[in-house]
Amino acid sequence: MQYPYDISVVVPLFNEEESLPELIRWIKRVMHANGFSYEIILVDDGSTDRSWEVVSELGAEDNTVKGISFNRNYGKSAALNEGFQRCSGEVVITMDADLQDSPEEIPALYDMIKHQKYDLVSGWKQKRYDPLSKTIPTKLFNAATRKLSGIKLHDFNCGLKAYRQLVVKSIEVHGEMHRYIPVIAKWNGFTRIGEKVVQHQERKYGTTKFGLERFVYGFLDLLSITFVSRFKKRPMHFFGTMGTLSFVVGLGITLWLILQKIFRLYPEGRVRDVVDQPLFYLSLVAVVIGVQLFLAGFLAEMVSMTSSKKNEYLIRDRVGLIKK
Repeated sequence: MQYPYDISVVVPLFNEEESLPELIRWIKRVMHANGFSYEIILVDDGSTDRSWEVVSELGAEDNTVKGISFNRNYGKSAALNEGFQRCSGEVVITMDADLQDSPEEIPALYDMIKHQKYDLVSGWKQKRYDPLSKTIPTKLFNAATRKLSGIKLHDFNCGLKAYRQLVVKSIEVHGEMHRYIPVIAKWNGFTRIGEKVVQHQERKYGTTKFGLERFVYGFLDLLSITFVSRFKKRPMHFFGTMGTLSFVVGLGITLWLILQKIFRLYPEGRVRDVVDQPLFYLSLVAVVIGVQLFLAGFLAEMVSMTSSKKNEYLIRDRVGLIKK
């Protein structure tokens, strides 16, 4: 298959007006030195500074620079998702706009996808220039993700990654799921996942845009991805199994209590009325929950079979890209 470009560089950004010109010059310098054909897609996630004006100026100077501007801040996952939908390079590189990811890593990442036949290569910031309040929770999340996903990566959250185009066209990311793209890719059948140690730069301009709440959201998204990846197309396998188990246990206890009453199987001195026993009410609750879970499984099956709607984000403006 022929591609218009060797590489598409997708850069999500939020309030990065100072770093953008330097970042674009750096990327272009690397591309020209290695003879790559390329496009750079800058996705402005509702910036409140002059970031979009800078993107527009850069796009007017060079048609390899393209841009998308969201009407409001949707988050990094949304920005990446829109960039993925519009990129057309054989290899797709993602990186942050704050200059902490080095474009010098692009040729090696490209080689791992193009010639070593990886589906996805994730950067590993082995030496980081971040405070302990950020690095320690990140290590915990990486360990939890490795355990749940079975993917042996050290740094799932590294923004510097490389993908085969088919990978980014086959996945959808939202919420805080950008840090778990390798997990999503694996569950879509892209199992050749590699890792490369990359250089991490100290932040040159501005401050980090992420707070501690991202770790809470990230953990919840990890649970969501683990569940959805396994049961998206077969929710009845989960809800039906749990519902059947709850129903059978509750019904079994109820029948046993009734048999105890009928055949006087209880020891002397015990409560003789079934309805006087707390276990009877717990068993009824288990039966009700079982029925509800079973019905939830049926409804989830119906929704999964009929729903085809994807996330839609309100785009305010574009540079160098036609409307879908």
